[in-house]
Amino acid sequence: MNIEIIAASPRKESVSYRLALFLQQYIATTTDHNVNIIDVREWPLPSMQQEVYTNTEKAPADLQPLAKRMFDANGFIMVTPEYNGTYTSALKNLFDHFPKQSRKAFGIVTASPGIMGGMRASQQLQLFINALFGIGSPHMLITPMVDKKFDAAGNLLDESFKKNIDVFVKEYLWLAESLTPELQPAI
Repeated sequence: MNIEIIAASPRKESVSYRLALFLQQYIATTTDHNVNIIDVREWPLPSMQQEVYTNTEKAPADLQPLAKRMFDANGFIMVTPEYNGTYTSALKNLFDHFPKQSRKAFGIVTASPGIMGGMRASQQLQLFINALFGIGSPHMLITPMVDKKFDAAGNLLDESFKKNIDVFVKEYLWLAESLTPELQPAI
C-alpha cells in the first residue's frame, strides 16, 4: 500500500514537519507499506488553479512526479499546524489541484507548540476530508507542545506520547488496509 504523508506547513523551520518525519520512519519500519512525505515546501503550486489535473499526463512536466504520487496513493496522512483555527492554505491548495480522493483513507495529525495541539484545525480537516470524498479515521493525533515531543530530526523526545501515536497508527492502518481491495484476502 502507498501512503503519502502530507507535511502541510509552508514555514522554513516547521516544527510540525518533525512529526511527519517520525510517522514516516515509524510506519515504514513497523509495516511493509511504502510511506513517503509530500512536503508542500518542495512543490511550488500556483495559488489559483483553473484546471484540475485529472491524470499524471495532464499535469505540467515539473509537477508530474507529484501527480503520480497523488494518484498512486492509497491513503494520506495530513500533518498540519493550526493557522488561525484551521489547517494551512498550502494543504488545501495541494488537494485543489487534483480530483476528489474518493474512498481513500485519511489520517488527521495536527501539531502546535501550544497546549491545544491544533484541535480546531482537526475539526476543520474532518469537513475537508468529506469534501474530498475521502474517508477519515476517527482516531486523530492531536499533538500539543510538538517542539517538546520531537526534535528537529523527527526523534521522539517524550515517551509518554508513544501510546497516542500507537493508537493513531493502528487505527489509521486498519482503515487504510480495509479500503485497499488488493490487501483483502480472496474469498
